[in-house]
Amino acid sequence: MDAAYSWLRRSVSKLKNTTAPSSAAASDNGRDYNGKLQEEEEEKFYGITDKLIEFIKSFSIETFRNFSLPDEDGNNCDGANSGNLRKDLTDWQERHAMLVLSKVKELAQLRFKLCPRYLKERQFWRIYFKLVESYVARYELHAIQLAKLKQLRTEDDSVSKSSTCEVEMSEAKFDDSKTYE
Repeated sequence: MDAAYSWLRRSVSKLKNTTAPSSAAASDNGRDYNGKLQEEEEEKFYGITDKLIEFIKSFSIETFRNFSLPDEDGNNCDGANSGNLRKDLTDWQERHAMLVLSKVKELAQLRFKLCPRYLKERQFWRIYFKLVESYVARYELHAIQLAKLKQLRTEDDSVSKSSTCEVEMSEAKFDDSKTYE
């Protein structure tokens, strides 16, 4: 977890150290520039790299139709759709899918041709994430680690706040007992 946190710190410091456009250009294009940086950082966080995009563009209908999926103990492969994405995607996978569909039009077109005629939506995304696993696994793991760190910090903050309240309450009770003596 420390490695993930230090990676995040390095990423943020690199972002701060990048040169900004001239002040005149920044005032005219500041919003566009900041929006572009945020978009690039989000794509990087979700593992959407040039190598991944290049790999995805090599997909064809046959890539998906010839992919052998193991049966999930007889589970129904229909899957419920949420915004045309599998309901059982993790939050990270769902955001990755949305970004990659908007970034790589070839994948969006391929999905349109395949679903639901040849594949169910759920099957499409299972195959996709199996195909790109070697490209995105470390990014997803990093996101999981950051979420755990955030959860630990939240728990630590709530414990310290409740401890502070308990101390303040006990001090108030102690002060009240002195007043009435």
